Amino acid sequence: MLPLRLFIHTRRHPSAILLLVQLLGMLSYPFIEGTAAGRVAFNVFGIVVLAFTIRMVRRTPGEVRVSWALAVPIIVLLLAQILLGMQQLAAWSSGLEALFYFYAAGSLIAYMMNDERATTDELFAAGATFTLLAWGFTHLYVMLQEVHPGTFAAAINASSPRTWTELNYLSFALLSSTGIGDVIPLTVHARALASVEMLIGLMYLAVVVARLIAFTTRSRIEVGRVRRRERDEWDQD
Repeated sequence: MLPLRLFIHTRRHPSAILLLVQLLGMLSYPFIEGTAAGRVAFNVFGIVVLAFTIRMVRRTPGEVRVSWALAVPIIVLLLAQILLGMQQLAAWSSGLEALFYFYAAGSLIAYMMNDERATTDELFAAGATFTLLAWGFTHLYVMLQEVHPGTFAAAINASSPRTWTELNYLSFALLSSTGIGDVIPLTVHARALASVEMLIGLMYLAVVVARLIAFTTRSRIEVGRVRRRERDEWDQD
């Protein structure tokens, strides 16, 4: 019965499942990075996330055909890395994954901005969109590092290539404007991209999230007014 309930929940709130899958990936990656088996698992999990993301895009104004057009070459590239060990394709797959996640995030934003109410799924979508944006920039950083080694430094092992988890940590720090990241972009291209991410993070919080909060507050106020009116009518009777 549990798989059936999970399937029903994914149909009602696909954004929540996508958010959960991404968070599980972020918590799992540190334990598997740095090994051959871990890289395989990383790419397999990437394909799983693609599948959940396409399922989510079907609920938005976004075109599923565009998602598939991006997802198919990504899957081919990831399978080539898994089966043939062609790690030199990482830059290409990361670049396409960044485009895929940005398109999915844009579709979710259009979904949330499509009406003037905040549903439960839209609240989950706000979190899923944030993670999609962060993952998109993470893959852009991976692509930069593959093309230009030494793009990023860190407090520990400064000259070593940064792992996906480290770059994902940098992405979340920039997107949320917390400023607690210890991974530093060194090249002008990386710094320009980091500046764009900080701007997008601020705009997302100021426009999309604030809008949902306003709708949620307005709905609660309206419900409170209706309840008070019903209570007053009951007292008069």
